[in-house]
Order: sequence, then structure tokens, then C-alpha cells
Amino acid sequence: MSFLNKIKSFASKNPDKVQVAVDKAGDLFDQKTGGKHAKHTDTVQEKAGEFLTGRASDTPPTAGGQPPA
Repeated sequence: MSFLNKIKSFASKNPDKVQVAVDKAGDLFDQKTGGKHAKHTDTVQEKAGEFLTGRASDTPPTAGGQPPA
């Protein structure tokens, strides 16, 4: 199994842990750049969350946590 496949597998099994890591990395980046790119960093964090959960951030979650078909 390639390294990239291992990362994908981990992310699909642990989306909450990956989201926490993405948020921490984004916050650290904002801190190091003085918030100069905060808007872009927030967008990346949101898109990563959407990818991990399989739904858009403006779409309300459905019963059972599954995205609408």
C-alpha cells in the first residue's frame, strides 16, 4: 500500500482527527503570517471539512449523518 493510500485510508476512518489537525495547521499558519492570509486559510479549512464529511458546509446534516443522494 502506498503512502498516499495509507493517508486516504486514515482520513476516511478518522475524519475528526484529520479535521483537528487541519484546523491546528491553519491556525499556526495564520499566527506565523500575522493573519495576512486568514481568509484563504479559513476557506481551505472549510473545504477540507467538506471533503472529510462529504457535504458542503452550508448544507444541513441529514438524519443518520449521510449526505443527501
